[in-house]
Amino acid sequence: MKFTDGYWQTRPGIDPLYAVEVDDVRVDEAAGTMTVYAPTAVIHTRGDTLNRPMITVTYSSPAPGVVKVRVEHFAGAARRGPDFAVSSADGYRPVVKVDETSGVLETGGLTVRAHRGGRWHVDFEQDGRVLTSSLPKSVGVMTTAHGVTPPGSWVHEQLTIDPGEHVYGLGERFGPFVKNGQSVDIWNEDGGTSSEQAYKNVPFYVTSKGYGVFVAHPERVSFEVASEVNTRVQFSVAGQALEYYLVGGPTPKDVLRRYSGLTGRPAEVPAWSYGLWLSTSFTTDYDEATVTSFVDGMAERGLPLSVFHFDCFWMREYQWCDFEWDPRVFPDPEGMLARLHERGLQVSAWINPYIAQRAALFGEAVEKGYLLRTSDGGVWQWDKWQAGMGLVDFTNPEAKAWYVGHLERLLDQGVDCFKTDFGERIPADGVVWHDGSDPQRMHNYYAQLYNQTVFELLERRRGKGEAVLFARSATAGGQQLPVHWGGDCDSTYASMAESLRGGLSLGLSGFGYWSHDIGGFEGTPDAGVFKRWAAFGLLSSHSRLHGSHSYRVPWAFDEEAVDVTRRFTRLKLSLMPYLAGAAEQATGEGTPIMRAMALEFPGDRGTFGVDTQYMLGDALLVAPVFTADGEVEYYVPEGTWTRLVDGADGAHAATVTGPRWVTETHGFDSLPVLVRPGTVLPVGARSDRPDYAWADGVELRLFELPDGYDAVTAVPTGGPGQAPARFRVRRDGDRVTVSTDDAPGAWSVRTGDRTASGRGAEVVTLDL
Repeated sequence: MKFTDGYWQTRPGIDPLYAVEVDDVRVDEAAGTMTVYAPTAVIHTRGDTLNRPMITVTYSSPAPGVVKVRVEHFAGAARRGPDFAVSSADGYRPVVKVDETSGVLETGGLTVRAHRGGRWHVDFEQDGRVLTSSLPKSVGVMTTAHGVTPPGSWVHEQLTIDPGEHVYGLGERFGPFVKNGQSVDIWNEDGGTSSEQAYKNVPFYVTSKGYGVFVAHPERVSFEVASEVNTRVQFSVAGQALEYYLVGGPTPKDVLRRYSGLTGRPAEVPAWSYGLWLSTSFTTDYDEATVTSFVDGMAERGLPLSVFHFDCFWMREYQWCDFEWDPRVFPDPEGMLARLHERGLQVSAWINPYIAQRAALFGEAVEKGYLLRTSDGGVWQWDKWQAGMGLVDFTNPEAKAWYVGHLERLLDQGVDCFKTDFGERIPADGVVWHDGSDPQRMHNYYAQLYNQTVFELLERRRGKGEAVLFARSATAGGQQLPVHWGGDCDSTYASMAESLRGGLSLGLSGFGYWSHDIGGFEGTPDAGVFKRWAAFGLLSSHSRLHGSHSYRVPWAFDEEAVDVTRRFTRLKLSLMPYLAGAAEQATGEGTPIMRAMALEFPGDRGTFGVDTQYMLGDALLVAPVFTADGEVEYYVPEGTWTRLVDGADGAHAATVTGPRWVTETHGFDSLPVLVRPGTVLPVGARSDRPDYAWADGVELRLFELPDGYDAVTAVPTGGPGQAPARFRVRRDGDRVTVSTDDAPGAWSVRTGDRTASGRGAEVVTLDL
């Protein structure tokens, strides 16, 4: 939201108040806070303090390297929930000191310094280097002028950004990856992937300078990223107070680690979820015979399949969600699901949090008060999506238990996980939540309650590490409830690229896993788009074949599509030891599996604006092909990178040396997948399923190890609670030595065309 008219003037109807100078700095040592009192005009005499508003800014620290800032005008304003759950380190207190020149709060190498004397000036420093500053006219309270309706007030902060500093994140945004120059409202919408709207809005950004900012408000937060004041990021909320956290680095990975420490780390997901998911698609005609033909077709063509997903029409039309299988097409759901399980498949079922008026459950939900109410006491309803639908009120514990009870019934029938669709179209005016929550704050936060309700059920029934969703909507904290997918995209190369931008932005917003509809959702892709998207999708965290009104089985396109899907499915499954290690970084450190180049290479300015490629984990560079003719341009950071994938024609050199941009043309069976120099890449012994003993028979592939290399590669075993197998790899001149004390069985090491085998604790040497 913009409040100024150019540099000099304020927009009509707005009266601004700014923190102008520091009147006093007070310290509460017990609480570990530093409070700065800032009048809104220069105070020359005592008389100037009369009729003069003051802004109060309180600094504290919930954990090392994080500063919490609260800006208040009227401190007595009503505070209604919900609030983001933010963790703090037990008993932690920062160092706070005040002298004649400044008030200083120090926490884990991060310092906030409020200068005394002169105009308003607060610096945030990391290890002595200024990261960003709050300068004159940064801290402001905006109110509507007298006589202007409707009346309102907003609080904003503006933090400086340097020339060349790039801003990323703010949720899953499908527009330009670098947010500089954009106006962004944090407000969940069902707007597809081709607009400025987003399903997953997160009021958190990270910059190339190595710090992040989390605005701890679930309601609408308006960001002006160098779009109102060119040298500042402004964020504002309605009301009398603004609360945000400045998260220190020094690297973007450090920022994500600290941010996810505040808002929650991604949960571990089951091994089977990394395999290929196949859907009925949305509005297609299907019954058990259709499902069986798809499963048989995948098996006959040697296409490994892990999950079968039933989309909306497993229930009868006009009755979503009554959680009842449509008996016209699925007369024996328990038997059908048992037969799918016998084929080694997991089963996913589509749900949403809406109850249609024709559903048998609607009357019960109305009678018991389980649906969101309007301010006049009626039930909130509309006809979009489902006729006369109401919205389950998850702030009501009884409504939550009622909803969970129906999902329990599905789990008892044999459903293994749920696609939690929707959750964005949440009314923000004229409604009353059961627990008295502020409707504006509930609009975005509803997605968290919805997904949390379902995820906690799955964890309770299946155990931690065995629960997984396929969720569309989210906000801050939603990363704890994986997996999320990119929503409704077109079946085009352009939409494939915008989907990737959304995933990279979401990864820089604290989310560890991400997926998308292979082939696109809206429309039917041509065979070329499907094949290019299949390679991209199967080199993503999670991989699903799904569409709207057309099927996504590969043979619906051409035989080459079958070959491409098989090739990249088997590649992904063979990489499970590596992907499982990347997942441990997500759950332990908050680093996403699919990473923007700027996240992995923060010291290489060549990566700062790159949004058409990514790192899969820390060692694999993936550059999807977004063109019909197969031409792809990608950036290679410093070093000699080795090609992991090449087409049948073998047209490309085995290695690529950077830093530089490279342009290549690839057939459908290929795309640039390069291994980072200095990598020990664990490759599994199987490529038919994702859930196998990853360390048993693992092959350690060595890529450009420098002389003197000496490091341990941990290979997850694939068993719950089991310690990884650890291989120590050392290079001395032209010889590599590999040793281990805990390998579960046979293993091997390979460099180029040379291979050596070991078993158990054997020591293996290999000449380069």
